[in-house]
Amino acid sequence: MQVLYFAWVRERIGVPREVVDTSAETVRDLVAELQAKEERYTLAFSDLSALRVAVDQVLSDFDTPLAGVQEVAFFPPMTGG
Repeated sequence: MQVLYFAWVRERIGVPREVVDTSAETVRDLVAELQAKEERYTLAFSDLSALRVAVDQVLSDFDTPLAGVQEVAFFPPMTGG
């Protein structure tokens, strides 16, 4: 699946996107797998309350199932002005 990173999440991880081969059942499981890979992921996902996630371009939560999902995107909360 494609995993996309935006704003400071991208800066901490160091890439804007990557293809991830995962057995994760939920977004939260995917985050745990990524955190286990390298410290840069641990830092980027250290505070999930500071992150939002979209699954196949639909705003979702971290307990969203990943069966059949093509894309997961992580980004900080958006602000208006």
